Amino acid sequence: MTQLPAITRVVTGHSPDGRAILSQVGPLPTVVELAAIPGTFFHEVWSTGSTPAVLDNGADPTLGPLTLLPPPGGTRMRFVDIPPDTEEFLEKGAGRMSAAFEQIGDETASTVRKDSPHPLMHRTKSLDYGIVITGEMTLVVDDGEMVLKPGSVVIQRGTNHAWANRSGKPCRMLFILVSGVLDPAIAESLNGR
Repeated sequence: MTQLPAITRVVTGHSPDGRAILSQVGPLPTVVELAAIPGTFFHEVWSTGSTPAVLDNGADPTLGPLTLLPPPGGTRMRFVDIPPDTEEFLEKGAGRMSAAFEQIGDETASTVRKDSPHPLMHRTKSLDYGIVITGEMTLVVDDGEMVLKPGSVVIQRGTNHAWANRSGKPCRMLFILVSGVLDPAIAESLNGR
């Protein structure tokens, strides 16, 4: 399978006298392949723990265990490389989703059922900006789907969805996740689903 290029991260900071400096330049220190979905790589770029974000020279927030959601009141930025769907994944992948979401710290995010339109169906309590960087992706929701090409942007507002790669080639997407809460009326409508 084609390997997508490495990502270079440039992090700025402040010198003791207040001058702008380049604190970190190089490859991302945290790149994780999902064991249950081979070829799916999470490239962790940065996260914040609050809004407004604290602008400091603090430690790299991407070190440590992989976590799907941003911290409460925070943000998370990552690239995700998504391999093409295979017949095997479409037939048997649903059985591995609990393990896949457990690896990224949110086993409850998987919503896949027997009648789901795709084995990767899931829901997060976050506002996600998903941008196709390279390749092609199909956004699947309960009642529809949309083919996305480079430059397409999805504003994912806590809905049940999946990313289906039907292109035969890897796709790289950039995700910026913002901590969120469901509107009480929507949360009520989801009880039992």
